[in-house]
Amino acid sequence: MTENVTRMSLCRDDILLTGKVALITGGGAGIGRGIALGFAEFGADVAVLDVSAEAAGTVAELARAKGRKALAITADVTDRAAVRGAVEKIVSELGRLDILVNNAGGTRPLPLLDMVDKQLDKRIDLNLTSLFVTTQAAAKAMAAGGQGGAIINIASIEGLRAAPYHSVYAACKAGMVNFTRTAALELGLHGIRVNCIAPDMVLTEAMVRNSPSTRTPEFKTAHERYFPLGRTGNFDDCAGAAVFLASPMASYITGTTINVDGGTFASSGWTRDKDNHWRLFTRNTEA
Repeated sequence: MTENVTRMSLCRDDILLTGKVALITGGGAGIGRGIALGFAEFGADVAVLDVSAEAAGTVAELARAKGRKALAITADVTDRAAVRGAVEKIVSELGRLDILVNNAGGTRPLPLLDMVDKQLDKRIDLNLTSLFVTTQAAAKAMAAGGQGGAIINIASIEGLRAAPYHSVYAACKAGMVNFTRTAALELGLHGIRVNCIAPDMVLTEAMVRNSPSTRTPEFKTAHERYFPLGRTGNFDDCAGAAVFLASPMASYITGTTINVDGGTFASSGWTRDKDNHWRLFTRNTEA
């Protein structure tokens, strides 16, 4: 029997993003900054969209220092006209759009019963509505370019499990995971792949600034036992997954979510005690 399959040989260049143009929302800090600079390191030109002109400009300058073209775009992802204008600007100035990273989002703890309409609307607009608007604008540009593309949504492990005091955020991230699957089906005929990354705790600048406890030895010890891989996440962990999903290496991957969580979703309540024995439902570092 003749084997009727198509084979190819992988090469190191398949991980490169040379000649690609990427838009990263919320790219001025945190995970977005890490992904923008990771893309630049692997050959892509980048457009850094952020509400902070200074932050976006700094990351764009760092990308240029790597030899890439870079745009700094000041915009709020909840401003639909600004988002659509940003995509038009990218295509006009950089010639194309190949990669979108929907990274902008965020939340603050708030009990469900204390939430007022304004807070509800703000969380949904930032974490879910902006996803639809940005994806549609970018996908239209990719489809018009005729070269396909890659869309990467930055969800959260909280979209896959319960998140007390973050009910709307978790619901939006769960929606992002499902939107990823649906968009992958609709956009596949245009050669556009849609995937999702779900990080657990990544210590961003704002988190460290607003939570002094993250700098204590007790915090480090507790999280060494909470995370199966023994540490919290960092920007490069997310950037590595994003580079892979944007690259030809992932050319047959769409509609999936990669948990960049150090194993916490798998552990589901299991933590290590001080003797490195696994126990269920304890965060007590002395247990």
